[in-house]
Amino acid sequence: MHTYLPFLLAMVFAIVLLNMLANKLKIAYPILLVVAGLLIGFLPGLPMVRIDPDLIFFIFLPPLLFEASWSISFKEMKKWWRIIGSFAFLVVFFTAMSVAVVAYHFIPGFTLALGFLLGGIVSPPDAVSTGAITKFVKIPKTTSAILEGESLLNDASSLIIFQFALVAVGTGHLVWQDAAVSFLWMVVGGTGIGLLLAWGFVQLHKRLPLDAQSNISLTIIEPYFMYWLAEQFHCSGVLAVVSGGLFMSARRLVFLNSTSRIQSFSVWGSFVFILNGTVFLLIGLELPEIVEGMREKGIPLHTAIGSGVLITGVLVIARIISSYAALLATYLFRPGVMPRASSNRRRWMMPMLLGWTGMRGVVSLAAALAIPITLGNETDFPQRNLILFITFIVILLTLVVQGLTLPYLITRSGLFEGIIEEKSDELIRKEMKQGLKQHVYLFLKSKYDNEPNEHEGMEQFLKQWEERAKATDDNWMNQKTKLIFLQLLEKQREYLTELNKDPMINEEIIRQQLFQIDLEEERLKMI
Repeated sequence: MHTYLPFLLAMVFAIVLLNMLANKLKIAYPILLVVAGLLIGFLPGLPMVRIDPDLIFFIFLPPLLFEASWSISFKEMKKWWRIIGSFAFLVVFFTAMSVAVVAYHFIPGFTLALGFLLGGIVSPPDAVSTGAITKFVKIPKTTSAILEGESLLNDASSLIIFQFALVAVGTGHLVWQDAAVSFLWMVVGGTGIGLLLAWGFVQLHKRLPLDAQSNISLTIIEPYFMYWLAEQFHCSGVLAVVSGGLFMSARRLVFLNSTSRIQSFSVWGSFVFILNGTVFLLIGLELPEIVEGMREKGIPLHTAIGSGVLITGVLVIARIISSYAALLATYLFRPGVMPRASSNRRRWMMPMLLGWTGMRGVVSLAAALAIPITLGNETDFPQRNLILFITFIVILLTLVVQGLTLPYLITRSGLFEGIIEEKSDELIRKEMKQGLKQHVYLFLKSKYDNEPNEHEGMEQFLKQWEERAKATDDNWMNQKTKLIFLQLLEKQREYLTELNKDPMINEEIIRQQLFQIDLEEERLKMI
């Protein structure tokens, strides 16, 4: 333990430094992490770090998926559920099948089952990588919502493929009727268990006298419990975490107080950031052993690199084809929800850009590392090292090539310059704040109309909300005025919750304003 501790601390420090460098260079930090993982693996004298493949999913996936489900806009997911569903399930299956066929025919030693295993690993685009890359350019909220929703759900579908492929590789066959029933149970059972546990956790938070530290601690262990229980019933642990996370996210204002919400934002951000960086560096640490394992099996390095480039090309082409198929289907069957653009040329160029956003990342790495070292009969798992190496090449190429060129392509192509938004974010924010002021002022006038002459604090309140002038003296803030102020903040939350039902309002703006209200409540508690 004392041997590994300095190394683990150095890993975290390296992740922080790489993130600082990425911000300085204005590139996505996953790009630097994957390159650093490549370089660090070949440094001499580093200790061998091995994690039980059975624990990889359990350690890394639950918190990553849970945090992603809290960050996404469920309202936008419902609005664009058709295209999100098609990309999250149909496109993932099509991509996995394409990889399986190509690997079976062009990579020596690959069976169709191994091809589907590789396809399940590399088919899901990474939400963290896509979000980190697109934050440097402005894209429409519709496009970002589709990418985020797809990235959240495609992890579940790809990992279901991965699990069935593992069974096929281990047993040598797969009964499709049984597989269909198992698939249905994994989806329905996983979703049901996630929702049931999430409801129970919400009740637990609401009924127990928990402080902020206890609330946050519970949210950290809850996704692990969802994942573990679903797996015990042979359901999809991934779907359990995603469905449970979405359920709890929609009710965060009900069971978490302002202190818990503010502190959890920082805690979870740091926790997920370290987990992401650790996975990237772990694969780098295993690269020398992977390369040595391929050499022992007689697989030349240049052949493995060529296989990785081939599979990367298949992934890019399959995603572009799928993007055009989705747009064509929308044009034929749902023309009313076609993407808005200033010209037909730009509209039909969008699928090309959407196809270029398929960067792979942490989930693919975790899935590859989760391949067992041996089969049930104690023989080596076939082509394990080659699959790990191809996965790393795919992630390296998609992050570096697509990740570095995507912001340039978006800026230079001008595809999104012609996008017609119903309302700009600035206009929505301005109208929202004006509505908040009016809503609070009318509440004060209706409830405390007779008190201004009797209570100096109330007079200050009315002036503040009528003129939006901040009082510099906090002496008037006694217990009664503080209670009223808290009521006003709660009224603002109710107003914003109701306003969020408008499909034209960007939920991210609502969440930003709710966060500001939480900060205001915390400031009030300090007076």
